[in-house]
Amino acid sequence: MNFDLIVRGGMLPDGTIADIGIVGETIAAIEPELNVTAGTAIDAHGNLISPPFVDPHFHMDATLSLGIPRINASGTLLEGISLWGELKPLLTHEAVRERALAYCDWAVSMGLLAIRTHVDVCDIRLLAVEALLDVKKTVAPYIDLQLVAFPQDGFYRSPMARDNTIRALDMGVDVVGGIPHFERTMADGTRSVTELCEIAAKRGLMVDLHCDETDDPLSRHIEQLAYETQRLGLQGRVAGSHLTSMHSMDNYYVSKLLPLIAEAGVSAIPNPLINIMLQGRHDTFPKRRGLTRVKEMLAHGIRVGWGQDCVLDPWYSLGTADMLDVAFMGLHVAQMSSPADMARCFDMVTNVNAAIMGLDHLGLAVGKRASLVVLDAGDPVEALRLRPERLCVIARGKVVAERTRQDTRLSIAGRPGTVNRRHRPLHQAK
Repeated sequence: MNFDLIVRGGMLPDGTIADIGIVGETIAAIEPELNVTAGTAIDAHGNLISPPFVDPHFHMDATLSLGIPRINASGTLLEGISLWGELKPLLTHEAVRERALAYCDWAVSMGLLAIRTHVDVCDIRLLAVEALLDVKKTVAPYIDLQLVAFPQDGFYRSPMARDNTIRALDMGVDVVGGIPHFERTMADGTRSVTELCEIAAKRGLMVDLHCDETDDPLSRHIEQLAYETQRLGLQGRVAGSHLTSMHSMDNYYVSKLLPLIAEAGVSAIPNPLINIMLQGRHDTFPKRRGLTRVKEMLAHGIRVGWGQDCVLDPWYSLGTADMLDVAFMGLHVAQMSSPADMARCFDMVTNVNAAIMGLDHLGLAVGKRASLVVLDAGDPVEALRLRPERLCVIARGKVVAERTRQDTRLSIAGRPGTVNRRHRPLHQAK
């Protein structure tokens, strides 16, 4: 077989050393050694080859808007929502498009090749929807971009939100979104979950709701989401994002809730950077950690991925489009410190997130799309520790980003001339 591109000698996440042969946009072979030539060869010896990073929860309509028209002084979720309300009238199609494309450039440089972004539909102009549909077409050769119709001011609470959600879906938005805990009453929140799931079922779409992003233990819309998923046969197509109220719920209630979520096949998308920044704001001490019950969910067989949520916007003043930053924070807050748990956190920002988004074409296997990342790390746990350079990013069989290894020069008598912080534990050294 003739290959267009071969990535040689890299370490796969499972510890296998292999060559990866690519034909066109497809992985055509993964073998210990491919003794053939190719149009292009990339030397990955000693480095980790990863599936592309995937972010199942983001807000691209707001990204890189930090400081417009002002900074979130309190740092709270509610002030962020209020600030976004001030920013929306100032948005232009070109500004949203250019900020989103700039972020996509960052994403490519970090090997982030699939993103699900919620887009606010509570602007009668649907300007952000139009801009991000434009962006989706532009980045299609290298990023899988899913759009979620997100009635950010409340599906019922905002007078125009219901009609605008339908309009956005008619325009080609991919996923049905919602925010039941932001409705005026718990009853309205419950009704919104039901109607939004019915809309998705009728159209054959996926569902991803901002669900119970609050410290209130009585915010239990995830229960209704699991019920509607089973009632409407939406198993495997539904995600509940955030789910932070669960960190405050009574343990007995949670012992009933988790099996329900698992039976319904509802995925969970906590966003650790944002959740620990915005939650627990009414607490003195002890202060709640602001993250849902990740390990308990995993123990029940619930599919859990990590989301980025925000970068340089009204809610979050930091961020670099690095999903390893997200996983790194998540494993700390969730106390997933064993080698197996840490490796699982790496899998959550690659394969698991791809599964949540329904992107079956991604992954390191023959026949999958030839999108992958070469990292300056020896294994997934080291990648989490270092959040290292992306030495090479390949999207659809084409190299889209490259960076040389950045070792630091030392000038210390009797010590090595360079250092890069990679480390092989003594028990692994040969």
